[in-house]
Amino acid sequence: MKLQFGRTLIATAVLSLSASASAFASDITGAGATFPYPIYAKWAEAYKAKTGIGMNYQSIGSGGGIKQIKAKTVDFGASDKPLKPEDLEKDGLTQFPTVTGAVVPVVNLDGIKDNQIKLTPTILADIFLGKIKKWSDPAIASLNKGVALPANEITVVHRADGSGTTFIFTNYLSKVSPEWKSKVGEDASVAWPVGTGGKGNEGVANFVKQIKGSIGYVEAAYAKQNKMTATQLQNKDGAYVMADEETIKAAAGNAEWEKAPGFYEILTNEPGKKSWPIVGATFILMHKQQANPAQATQVLKFFEWAYANGDKMAADLDYIPMPDNVVKMINHSWKANIKGMDGKAVY
Repeated sequence: MKLQFGRTLIATAVLSLSASASAFASDITGAGATFPYPIYAKWAEAYKAKTGIGMNYQSIGSGGGIKQIKAKTVDFGASDKPLKPEDLEKDGLTQFPTVTGAVVPVVNLDGIKDNQIKLTPTILADIFLGKIKKWSDPAIASLNKGVALPANEITVVHRADGSGTTFIFTNYLSKVSPEWKSKVGEDASVAWPVGTGGKGNEGVANFVKQIKGSIGYVEAAYAKQNKMTATQLQNKDGAYVMADEETIKAAAGNAEWEKAPGFYEILTNEPGKKSWPIVGATFILMHKQQANPAQATQVLKFFEWAYANGDKMAADLDYIPMPDNVVKMINHSWKANIKGMDGKAVY
């Protein structure tokens, strides 16, 4: 009897551990870009309410997300800087876009309202190069006649971590300023000529909120959620626009995903009178060969649900959802690229 009772206890303990392990395995883990964090958090909350499956997403920056997926410590990585096809191949990865969003300059200026002041691409680049040092500089003042610009010194705030948001921002500056391109260039992390570094959108936002006369850059949804003061920006066609659903959508409409190998597509400085100029898609990275096919399937089920049910949540945060034809391309890429150790597609 004692032996049988002991076996029953052991069996119960094993069953309990197995159930716990199964429940844990069903939760999804991801890490990376801060740019899409607001929408991933919304999707995760709604998906858990619907299915009971949670998503633990670490908003640590694109650089961190790429490192973690390469190290296989998460189910997926997230990056706003798309990896080139040759880099995906080298690391056995595949990528797909989830939404398109915008990066916006944000300022802390007494008496200045959201989207009240205008900047040109040259002025924006010169501020971040440290060439324009005061808000009362004639170049800014002549562009904003009738606006009471303070005489504050300009404090530049930038990302301190490896960031896809930085890649999008510096890619844009490299397109509009030959001096920026030659002196600084574009990447997820660059040698900033001037300024103070903050970690994540949160770090940049906190510094901008604290420092009078400061300017930084954050994801548009983050700026909106935190009631930050954004600026207008002159686009490629010479029009001054603010970042909103219409202008982000106008820029996103220029994407040619069907011509982009490995979904490698960059959307900064796109043409069009209504286009916001600092726009980019954000991407999910997964290994092509999956040691745990069931877990990979859970990840893809989550994003399948998000594409089918998450468009309104995305639009409410000023992200632009992927068009239906692109979602079909993404689904096809899952079937073709993401497989178990036995070579069978996990989706």
